Amino acid sequence: MEPRSKKRGWLIAVLALVVVVVLVLSGILPRVKARGTLKRETDEMAVPTVVLVQPQQTPGAEELVLPANVQPYIYAPIYARTNGYLKKWYVDIGARVKKGQLLAEIETPEVDQQLQQARANLATAEANYNLAQITATRYQDLLKSDSVSKQETDNAVGALAANKAIVEADRANVAQLQATQSFQKIYAPFDGLITNRNTDIGALINSGSGGPSTELFEIAQPSKLRVYVNVPQVYSQSTRPGLSADLVMSEFPGRRFPGKLVRTADAIDPGTRTLLVEISVDNPTNTLLSGSYAEVHLKVPNKVSSFTVPSNTLLFRSEGLRLVSVADNKAKLLPITIGRDFGATVEVIAGLTGSESVVINPPDSIVDGEAVRIVQANTGQQQAAGGK
Repeated sequence: MEPRSKKRGWLIAVLALVVVVVLVLSGILPRVKARGTLKRETDEMAVPTVVLVQPQQTPGAEELVLPANVQPYIYAPIYARTNGYLKKWYVDIGARVKKGQLLAEIETPEVDQQLQQARANLATAEANYNLAQITATRYQDLLKSDSVSKQETDNAVGALAANKAIVEADRANVAQLQATQSFQKIYAPFDGLITNRNTDIGALINSGSGGPSTELFEIAQPSKLRVYVNVPQVYSQSTRPGLSADLVMSEFPGRRFPGKLVRTADAIDPGTRTLLVEISVDNPTNTLLSGSYAEVHLKVPNKVSSFTVPSNTLLFRSEGLRLVSVADNKAKLLPITIGRDFGATVEVIAGLTGSESVVINPPDSIVDGEAVRIVQANTGQQQAAGGK
């Protein structure tokens, strides 16, 4: 009986040991496995996951959209050159006139009276001159026979010269008053359109001698338009005569009116830091109204090759702006120089060749040479990267 009892005791001990070992192993192995899984996941998470985008090269010519003022090619306010009262006007606003066409007449009673008096003075001077001429001739003949003295002859000749000068002065005065009287009639200086009439019948007309001049009409020639645009300084070196430009107005949706840049101020306005340019636009049917506000679409060539990248690809570091490119799953920090800021995108004028793939939203902790994991951007990210 005793050997059986010992054998049974050993069997129970072995079974108990097996149970203990199984219990220990069932508790340790999952922990070891979980630790290994945790380490593996930690290592994987330590590698940044990045989304890439390609820099877009800017086109060879860029279209600038700038506000503009539309003005007639020729414009002139018409003033009176004589004093008086408006007798009659023949054209009103909106009238199309030809060069030399009569626009208005002015009554000038004072000028008429002055001219009449000047003519009377001229007639008196001419009579005195004729008498002095006869006297001088007679004295010169009598001097030959010593019938008169040399002094008396010299006096007669001198009186003749003085009367001649008086006649010339009176003739000049008459001619001046005749010219002033001719200003009674106002004529169109060129073919054009009457855009304003500032007088009416009976209105007092002042030529400026006794007060401010009276503007009678305003005339413009709208068959050709001058469009003035202020171009930002950054584009001034590329803005040269000969560039094409289109005029767009809100009252003509979907239409563009072609024009050409004809001249620039060749100087930057220190107040606005802009370059004033003039664009010529043909307007043969007078469709466009002078004085209008318009937008000019100016095609400016790019002198340097540049690229645009999304704004969220920029990495701000103490040493300057950087872009993160990826090659062989390794990050590389690229120093760049930016140009214009378009909001969703920025222009890079130095630091890129165009073959790079840059990271969207790069982590601040990323360093040069760090391993990264590339994932495909979804549609929303691609649209955001493209600024659409």
